[in-house]
Amino acid sequence: MEFNLDGNLWNQLSDLMSTFGISLFIALCILVIGRQVVKILIKVINSALERSKTEDTVRIFVTNLLNTLLMIVVFIAAINQLGIETTSIIAVLGAAGLAIGLALQGSLSNFAAGILIVIYRPYKVGDYIQADSHLGTVLDIQIFSTVLKTPDNKLVIVPNGSIMNGSIVNFSHQAERRVDIIASCSYDDDIDKVKSVLTDILSKDERILSEPKPRIALSELADSSVNFIVRPWVKNADYLDVYYSLLEEIKKRFDQEGISIPYPQSDVHIHNHSE
Repeated sequence: MEFNLDGNLWNQLSDLMSTFGISLFIALCILVIGRQVVKILIKVINSALERSKTEDTVRIFVTNLLNTLLMIVVFIAAINQLGIETTSIIAVLGAAGLAIGLALQGSLSNFAAGILIVIYRPYKVGDYIQADSHLGTVLDIQIFSTVLKTPDNKLVIVPNGSIMNGSIVNFSHQAERRVDIIASCSYDDDIDKVKSVLTDILSKDERILSEPKPRIALSELADSSVNFIVRPWVKNADYLDVYYSLLEEIKKRFDQEGISIPYPQSDVHIHNHSE
C-alpha cells in the first residue's frame, strides 16, 4: 500500500510542525527559565525580609505564597506561547476551582486561618504554645497547617483552622512568668516559721526576680493540711528549672526544719459493745 502526499499539503504540514516545534521549544524555555527566575526572585525577597528583621513566621508564609503565585504565572505564559487561549483555560480553572472549593471547604478554611495567623500573629516560629490540645514549640507555619515539636520530640501537624477556632495559649509571648507552687504543712506546725523558711528559700535563688515581688500567703485550711501559695516571678527561659528546683528545695528545708508535709489519712475508731 502506498500513500502519496500532495506537495502543497506536505509543505503545509512541514510548516505547521516547524512552527509548533518552535513554539514548543519556546514554551519549554519559558518554563525552565521562568522557574529559575522565580527561584532567584524568592531568594532576593527572602533576603530582603531577613535584612528588614521580619519575623520568620511572616517571611516563610510570604515567600511560600509568592512562589506558588509566580509559578502559576509562568505556567500560563508557557501555555499561551503554544497558541492555546488562556482565557478559556482560566475560565475552566475558575469553574474547577469553585467545584474544588466546595469540596474542600475545610482546606480553604485552613488557608484563611493561615492568613489570619500571619496577620494577627498570635504566635511565631520558636514560640512554645498550646493549640488544639497540643503542646509544643512552633517549627513552621505553613499555608494550611502549623508544625509543632512536642517536649518528647514528637512532630505534630495541626490544621490552622482548628487552631484559630479554639483557644491559643502562648507561653513564650511574655518575658516573665509566674511560678505557682502549693507548699503544705501540718496543723501542728508554726505557720510563721513556715513563711520564714519559704521566704528564705526564695531569697537565695538568684533566678527569682525582685520585681514583681514574690508572694507567699496562707491560701487554704484544708482537711489535713495548711496550704501556702508560693508565687515567685522568673524569666520565661528559667521557668521549668526554677519550678523543679524549688519543689526539691522546699522538701529538703522542711525536713531540716522539722516541718511536716502531711498526706491524706483517715482515723478509724473501733468500738466494742458488750452484750
